[in-house]
Amino acid sequence: MASKPHAVCVPYPAQGHVNPMLKLAKALHHKGFHITFVNTEYNHKRLLRSRGSNSLDGLPDFCFETIPDGLPPLAADATQDIPSLCHSLSTNCLDPFRELLYKLNHSTCSNGPPVTCIVSDDAMSFPIEAAEEFGILGVRFWTASACSCVCYSQFPRLVEEGLTPVTSANGITNEYLDTVIEWTPGMKNIRFRDFPSYVRTTDPNDRMLNYLLKEILGDYKASALIFNTFDSLEQDALNTMSAIHVIPVYSIGPLHLLADQIRDDKLEQIDSNLWTEQPECVDWLNSKEPNSVLYVNFGSVAVMTPEQLIEFAWGLANSKKQFLWIIRPDLVTGKAAILPPEFVSETKDRGKLASWCPQEQVLKHPSVGGFLSHMGWNSTIESISAGVPMLCLPFLADQQTNCRFACREWGIGMEVDNNVKRDQVEILVRELMEGEKGVEMKAEATEWKKKAEKASRPGGSSFKNLDKLLTNVLSSDKNMYHNKH
Repeated sequence: MASKPHAVCVPYPAQGHVNPMLKLAKALHHKGFHITFVNTEYNHKRLLRSRGSNSLDGLPDFCFETIPDGLPPLAADATQDIPSLCHSLSTNCLDPFRELLYKLNHSTCSNGPPVTCIVSDDAMSFPIEAAEEFGILGVRFWTASACSCVCYSQFPRLVEEGLTPVTSANGITNEYLDTVIEWTPGMKNIRFRDFPSYVRTTDPNDRMLNYLLKEILGDYKASALIFNTFDSLEQDALNTMSAIHVIPVYSIGPLHLLADQIRDDKLEQIDSNLWTEQPECVDWLNSKEPNSVLYVNFGSVAVMTPEQLIEFAWGLANSKKQFLWIIRPDLVTGKAAILPPEFVSETKDRGKLASWCPQEQVLKHPSVGGFLSHMGWNSTIESISAGVPMLCLPFLADQQTNCRFACREWGIGMEVDNNVKRDQVEILVRELMEGEKGVEMKAEATEWKKKAEKASRPGGSSFKNLDKLLTNVLSSDKNMYHNKH
């Protein structure tokens, strides 16, 4: 009798990547896989602090391992500096990951079956390099949107065309940002400003741009590319990625809706939040009327200036709308996020402040009528799945691309100018929560919610695509063949 297939899942070590990778790992476990989930030592310690030491125990075939990230540990619970983390991952992680694979493959060191496949976050290539060395099948999981993946795939051409790095003669002006990149495959009227933010550099030695140019090549070494999206939402982008790559492309999202269908109490206890959630947020929402609360959360990475924080605060206060605002301890650049006492007293009867919350549960809550978001992909697709329209303030990476599609293609968003002013925030909040545009966006969001639910249910496109991924790529028979050759 053949042993269980064994998937080693390796997320990029940031909250927005760990969350969807864990959901994918749960889906694979539900389909009969032994799972080894690999966090960095720094994030694993954060996870144990936020969830409790027993949060990762209880399943003999869903195991957690760690590798060092090569960076000095931070004193506080915070997202590490992204450029430094990317550089360290690419230079320091291959050797410890090799050692881990060796340990997992030798029964004297491990209780699990031999590793049959590696599921690597697409933001780093060392797991796929190790898979090649060990003769193990490797697939890449793109945790962002498919439309942003198309944009990233065009980075080499943007460099060839001299559009990035931006020459100092041109400068990164609004006129330059509005340049339409007509040759972008599968996308009409997409502007330079709609590309992920890392192209907005004047430095030929920019660490993030050069890191991404190298990582883009890694897709060609994988056996498949997986997306946390669904066909009807991003069909053009998925078709484009299929045309660009010779490897198969599988859209299996929204993964949180697939994971919700798994009924396993022990599996449900395994969570990935690196900050401690405050469940009283949901209790507070329970006391509110349907569609009456604006949910505000800028994600796990974005930081803002003290001035932006103050302008947001007074925009919310002046809108007179109820709000639940998640303010991470590290939200403000280099400082604690402190709000004026006048704001706190002004809004105490209609506002709730918290440091973290169970976001999926919050977005599904009937009292939530809108989401002021940084437009990270997890937040975007969770909002789509909950039928909640958005105010969009992108900060970095793919958030610009997601904002463009939410506002211009999917009809569910309005953009907030990044030069944040309280008057604009007040106007947009009121329009979202009670205006004509807000009603239109809510109707569109409700339709997308139905499509997301259909895709993830039995018989839906994502549900079927997961089975195709297992049958055509990750099945143990094919992996045994792969290992022999």
